[in-house]
Amino acid sequence: MYDPKSPHAEEFISDEEILATLAWSDEHKNDRELVSSILDKAALCKGLTHREALLLLDCELPEMKERMFALAREIKRKFYGNRIVMFAPLYLSNYCINGCIYCPYHAKNKHIPRKKLTQDEIRAEVIALQDMGHKRLALETGEDPKMNPIEYILESIQTIYSIKHKNGAIRRVNVNIAATTVENYRKLKQAGIGTYILFQETYNKKNYEMLHPTGPKHDYAWHTEAMDRAMDGGIDDVGCGVLYGLSTYRYDFVGQLMHAEHLEAAKGVGPHTISVPRIRNADDIEADTFSNGISDDTFEKIVAVLRIAVPYTGIIISTRESQKARERVLSVGVSQISGGSRTSVGGYTTVERHNETAQFDVSDNRTLDEVINWLLTLGYIPSFCTACYRAGRTGDRFMTLVKAGQIANCCHPNALMTLKEYLEDYASPDTKAKGLAMIEKEIMNVPNEKIRGIAMQHLKEMDEGQRDFRF
Repeated sequence: MYDPKSPHAEEFISDEEILATLAWSDEHKNDRELVSSILDKAALCKGLTHREALLLLDCELPEMKERMFALAREIKRKFYGNRIVMFAPLYLSNYCINGCIYCPYHAKNKHIPRKKLTQDEIRAEVIALQDMGHKRLALETGEDPKMNPIEYILESIQTIYSIKHKNGAIRRVNVNIAATTVENYRKLKQAGIGTYILFQETYNKKNYEMLHPTGPKHDYAWHTEAMDRAMDGGIDDVGCGVLYGLSTYRYDFVGQLMHAEHLEAAKGVGPHTISVPRIRNADDIEADTFSNGISDDTFEKIVAVLRIAVPYTGIIISTRESQKARERVLSVGVSQISGGSRTSVGGYTTVERHNETAQFDVSDNRTLDEVINWLLTLGYIPSFCTACYRAGRTGDRFMTLVKAGQIANCCHPNALMTLKEYLEDYASPDTKAKGLAMIEKEIMNVPNEKIRGIAMQHLKEMDEGQRDFRF
């Protein structure tokens, strides 16, 4: 029985309800009147149910699809404007005891070099990231209680926050580690993390157990209920995701939205972010051997409908995707992207190590500056802002502002000021010229007149050497 408030994974992610939803959508996807009414509801920016969202995803009526994409762009503009938040992953260790058949870090892979960064090596990696201009990191590590215990993660977070190099500083560390206990989530909260991120990979329990044949990750319920434990441990913001290509995309799309509905119903706050990775080649992994891969057209449609269904949630796309694919989804929903990424342990300081230990092949290999320049050319504001975390605007406080359409009063000026920092400290001459022109143009678009005046004053003071203002 489907119960979004249930603490049990198999009830809030009900296989019976997902299958019924798939059948219902198959029956009604060409019902023009019904689809139109759902789009009318979506235009109120209050979100959609998982059934309503799947119907939009399945609908192929040309005029309805046109309305759908137009609405996704409008909702993206209303909630996020033209801001794109920047981040980079930092891989600490690829030791792992799980048997995930889609990941080269699986325990049976005996030829991939195993590496765990020392605190001095972490320091070098962080300085390299700071020298690019990054302010926000996502920590990544394999699951190995002996090699990667929670104490190692906590020490690494402390090290990262302690490093001040030239004008560089990592202001927020998000964490993507294996499902753990409430006690450990409480420790992560006390360490000052931002968002706790955990990908479900697939919500299809049968496929999940097949794809994770050995190791702690085999336990579907333990993994799926991790967000509940994280929030019970005091973590305000959590980030969900599936790996598209492992199972049928329609099933996982519905499961992902049911998970969001569960968090909203049970904890009062939906996911802070939703990630939409697609499976990629890696050391001993061939993406083509997985039969559920999706096209760029389907991928774009998934992002657009997610934006309509959960308008308050940030949508993340990484360098797994090519420049072309990323450009397609920016306007219809994506609000956070990575840039200049390395998906390996020690990859920012040792190129050879990156080639040896990458978790997956990167499709967008441009430098951070090239990505920033590209975004500016497209009319976006690259943002390095972390002010909401540092000002306590997390969890329900953040969501209240987003749902009320007020978050732009904070985000827009902070985006401009952090962009100004990047331009002054790290940008190439061409990127700097484009960015300064963007700031001059955009400062007058700060919604609140009082805040606009304060932001203009802060930008002036930044020219005089002051830094790190935030609203």
